[in-house]
Amino acid sequence: MSKLKLIATSAFGVESVVARELRQLGYDQLSTENGRVTFTSDELGLCRSNLWLRTAERVLLQVGEFSARTFEELFQQTRALPWEEWLPANALFPVEGKSIKSQLHSVPDCQAIVKKAIVERLKRSYKLEWFPEDGPRYTVEVALLKDTVTLTLDTSGAGLHKRGYRQLAGPAPLKETLASAMILLSRWQPEQPLLDPFCGSGTIPLEAALIAQNRAPGLKRNFVSEQWPNLPKQLWQEAWQEALDLWQPSLPLRIFGSDIDPEVLRLARVHAQEAGLAEQVHFQRLPVAQVRSRFDYGHLITNPPYGERVGEKSEAALLYQELGTVWRNLATWSLHFLTTERKPEQYIGKRWDKSRKLYNGRLECHYFQFFGPRPPSPRRIQDSGKVSSPASQLD
Repeated sequence: MSKLKLIATSAFGVESVVARELRQLGYDQLSTENGRVTFTSDELGLCRSNLWLRTAERVLLQVGEFSARTFEELFQQTRALPWEEWLPANALFPVEGKSIKSQLHSVPDCQAIVKKAIVERLKRSYKLEWFPEDGPRYTVEVALLKDTVTLTLDTSGAGLHKRGYRQLAGPAPLKETLASAMILLSRWQPEQPLLDPFCGSGTIPLEAALIAQNRAPGLKRNFVSEQWPNLPKQLWQEAWQEALDLWQPSLPLRIFGSDIDPEVLRLARVHAQEAGLAEQVHFQRLPVAQVRSRFDYGHLITNPPYGERVGEKSEAALLYQELGTVWRNLATWSLHFLTTERKPEQYIGKRWDKSRKLYNGRLECHYFQFFGPRPPSPRRIQDSGKVSSPASQLD
């Protein structure tokens, strides 16, 4: 199989988590930049990365990269690329674009020129003058950054945060990719209890269950590149079979979610049913101040209300204070939460141990982590996100 240059895109702040996931998949030739991790793989790796990456937004296939300051340079260098290696004669290939700090700042013009250059290349390759574009979809992206042009094909289709279980959404839903990043950054292990006291429609508990069961997040969805005739079907079948073999659906879990809103809890239960996790993840209607647990050495991982709108700041501050009280009462637990608040220690009663800037959509947030004591005799397991080493079963 040929070597490919692939790009896993991500939200800002999550790049190192995506890079760690790729290394766990066995892809060590990678480089990290803002919003993306570039790695070298083969066609099977294209399939596996789409199926397994929990925190990436998309997987792009890089067709070419070059410097261009004029439209003529953009046209000529785009036309010189081997588009026929991927695009069949009937390919549907819309062109999307973005430009940052580049001389070629008109995105519509860049899109039109790239489209024309690809057509000219395909005319020469297929000896045709007209292309019906009624076949499989190959979305082309032209991305310009400081006069460097990167041309890619989107191999994912719908964003990777779409796992297939969340058809409904409550207000301000947390993306599945960000929820997974929060969990993977938390040091939580599948044999430990996990509780989200502001669970909303259930994203954090459900993503934690997928991680614990070593279930590929893309197992219940499809990808646009499955329809590409030049990507052998048996590679997808091999990737799917590997994912099924490594999935541990019977692994017992102690994962809980609670919320005060009965409507979002209804959505959470629907999503758990859709994900096949209704028996493994438990939801309860409960105000945060009443949250308790009989378990030790667990993790509170949550995305509480931010109070961004006028009049809501005082309500959010009260919730943070209650969250701090709950955590202090759970003496052996760790606390991890995402917020726009810059000084959470005034509510939690202790300075945070780690902080990381993350973006919830376009909103700049901070992920604060307050670590509890280590278990007296912690059972070490290999990283639960690693495909080749599924999470161990509970005692």
